[in-house]
Amino acid sequence: MVTSVLNHRQHGFSLIEVMVTVFILAVGLLGIAGLQSRLQVSEMESYQRAQALLLVNDMANRLASNRNDVLSYKTASSLGAGMTCPTDVSSRQKIDAREWCLALQGAGESLGNSSVGALVGGRGCVAESPLGSGQFFITVAWQGLTPLSAPPASVTCGVNSYNGATGSACVNDLCRRVVTTVVRIATL
Repeated sequence: MVTSVLNHRQHGFSLIEVMVTVFILAVGLLGIAGLQSRLQVSEMESYQRAQALLLVNDMANRLASNRNDVLSYKTASSLGAGMTCPTDVSSRQKIDAREWCLALQGAGESLGNSSVGALVGGRGCVAESPLGSGQFFITVAWQGLTPLSAPPASVTCGVNSYNGATGSACVNDLCRRVVTTVVRIATL
C-alpha cells in the first residue's frame, strides 16, 4: 500500500502555481512600465530646463554686449510662444529682441514649416531690478508637464499663462517653470 501512494505523487507544477507566477510577473511588468513613463516625463522636463538655461544665457550675453543701450532691452510684455515677434530690425536691440523671440518659439529646429526646437509655451522677459543700479532680471518661463510648486510671486514672467482647463492639475501656476538670471551692467 505504501508503494502505491508513492507512485501517485505529482511531478511538475500545478496550474495554480503557474497562475501565481504569471500574476507576479504581470505586476512587475506594470511597475516597470510606470517607471518608464515617469522617466520620460523627467527626461522631457530636464531637456526643457536645459533649453531655458541656454535661452537665458543667450539674452544675458546680448544685453551685456550692448551695454550702451541696455534700457531698451526691457520688455513690456513677454516675448515668445503665442506672440508675434517684432519685425523692426532698425537697431541692435530690435534685432536681438526678434532673434530671441524666434528662438523662444523654436526657430532653431523645424519640422516642415513648423518650429519645433524649443520649450513648450516658452516666453521670455527682461526687467530692470527694482533696486536699479544697472541690474536686470532675464527670465524664461515654460509649461511643465506635471504640477510641482509655483515659482516665487516676485517672478512675474508668464504668470497665469500655464494654467490648464477646468479640472486640470495645472492650476495656480503649478505647471509654470522659470529660470532667471541677473545681469549687472556697470556704470562707466
